[in-house]
Amino acid sequence: MSSGTAELVARALPLTGPGAPGRPGAARRERLGRLRSRAAPYVLIAPFFLLFGAFGLFPLAATAWTSLFRVELTAPEAREWVGAHNYARLLTDEFFWNALANTVLIGVLATVPQLLLALGAAHLLDARLRGRLFFRVAALAPYATSVAAATLVFALFYGRDQGMVNWAVGLVGLDPVDWQNGPWASKCAVASIVIWRWTGYNALIYLAAMQTIPPELYEAAALDGASRWRRFWHVTLPGLRPALAFTGLVSVIGAVQLFGEPLLFSSGAGASGGADHQYQTLGLYLYEQGWVNLHLGRAAAIAWAMLLLLVVLFGVVRLVRGKGVRR
Repeated sequence: MSSGTAELVARALPLTGPGAPGRPGAARRERLGRLRSRAAPYVLIAPFFLLFGAFGLFPLAATAWTSLFRVELTAPEAREWVGAHNYARLLTDEFFWNALANTVLIGVLATVPQLLLALGAAHLLDARLRGRLFFRVAALAPYATSVAAATLVFALFYGRDQGMVNWAVGLVGLDPVDWQNGPWASKCAVASIVIWRWTGYNALIYLAAMQTIPPELYEAAALDGASRWRRFWHVTLPGLRPALAFTGLVSVIGAVQLFGEPLLFSSGAGASGGADHQYQTLGLYLYEQGWVNLHLGRAAAIAWAMLLLLVVLFGVVRLVRGKGVRR
């Protein structure tokens, strides 16, 4: 039978098989097919939401619930309902406000120089240098270094009597600085550890963003007579805007959660952040309340205060940015 004859026979005879249109079985299979197509994306992303719920939302909810009780770490089953007392207590807690001020100051001292240095380093790494790969790997080395190892080395550098920093200070005729006990000196010292660890990481992010800027923009600016500085200001910086926003966001979050560097900076200070709490951050104060003083409810309230602080801060930034765009 030729193909033309077979087509005529198929049109003349009604379909009687299970897949014939109009039959109940075919309609059901069609509905199941549509349902599978719609459900497939949700099934594929379901593992992420399950893990996020188990390891992200549940700890947040459990911490919020714990913050409403007076509970000790050694007896978590013996709880006493106190409502918002742990939060109200923070408002009159001088140590909490001292830790908040230290967190803000160390965060500013660490974040601003860190991002500026990273921007300059990325600009140098983007140039045609011999051994560029070596310099890029070297820039990432501090990020790969353990925070404990880096902090212990910096603690030796900042030693009052035999530290290399005070030795260099003495060479220029200045008196030694007590880097671990001075109110401002200790904050600068802790901030320098953060700068050393994170500058290279941010530089590589800026470098990756720089390499996505079309070279035609630089060529057009050069033809218009723009200097190197004007090309950097009007071409490079606008192209880096998403990367700048990302690194700024991550740096602020890291500053609020700063913990390892101040904890290990002085061997005898521990969670107190120095004899006068001069570099005790919110992360250290949370640890002190929960794991040294064993006040688990207060520690949970501090953790939620840190989260709310970030939410309010980003809300204000978004509000200001929105007003700037509308103008």
